[in-house]
Amino acid sequence: MSKSVIVSNVTKKYKLYSKQSERILDMITPKSFGEDFYGLRNVSFEADKGDIIGFVGVNGSGKSTLANIIAGIIPETSGEVEVRGKTALIAVSAGLNGQLTGRENIELKMLMLGFKKSKIKELEPEVIEFSELGKFIDQPVKSYSSGMKSRLGFAISVHIDPDILIIDEALSVGDKAFAEKSLEKMYEFKENGKTMFFVSHSIGQMKKFCEKILWLEYGEVREFGPVEDVIPKYEKFFKDYKAMSKAQKKKFREDAMKKQSGISLTT
Repeated sequence: MSKSVIVSNVTKKYKLYSKQSERILDMITPKSFGEDFYGLRNVSFEADKGDIIGFVGVNGSGKSTLANIIAGIIPETSGEVEVRGKTALIAVSAGLNGQLTGRENIELKMLMLGFKKSKIKELEPEVIEFSELGKFIDQPVKSYSSGMKSRLGFAISVHIDPDILIIDEALSVGDKAFAEKSLEKMYEFKENGKTMFFVSHSIGQMKKFCEKILWLEYGEVREFGPVEDVIPKYEKFFKDYKAMSKAQKKKFREDAMKKQSGISLTT
């Protein structure tokens, strides 16, 4: 089966600064200021055409960072991502201009993607109908709730007919009926052989929709494989993790970060 996305040893490094002066000095002097933070480290996996892959992991594990890199929103620090086809990222507020109306956002997004005005005019009523925004479509997006923004983003993205669809928590906001309708649209994409990446805290949605799972733990791949193999392991881990105290969760995170940096945990 042909590959649609190949992620090879991808690392994303950020700099954390305790004050603004450190940020400025880091830009203008040869000396390094600030603390290195790795959102992702040496992440590798491949997606076949038609794969539906769920990203799981506790908050801060790099799921959204990886989704944004695959979508081309942010660059990787090192490694390589090969994407074969047109991508669309669906996330709350992703790519929406708050100063413009919903209708203007539809037109702008499609123009930026190379659609001709005649095609935009043809698709616009379908996008508006799918979004269920009604008269709000001509109100500024900054006045929308998170659910309304998600609906607009989803409606635009599924109507531009991408080869690769990346859904980042877009179905976790808004009403259940719209989430069900969105899942039906995603099943339609699945039947058409589209590749999809699904970021969600809903294990139920993962079991229902995904075929493979990529489990990230603070920036590194812990497991990648069929949903029936990985999800039970993740559920057991997450049950134990939820039972931890705040201090234990903090230590778990710190230990994971130390392992990433190759620092000995012995004291």
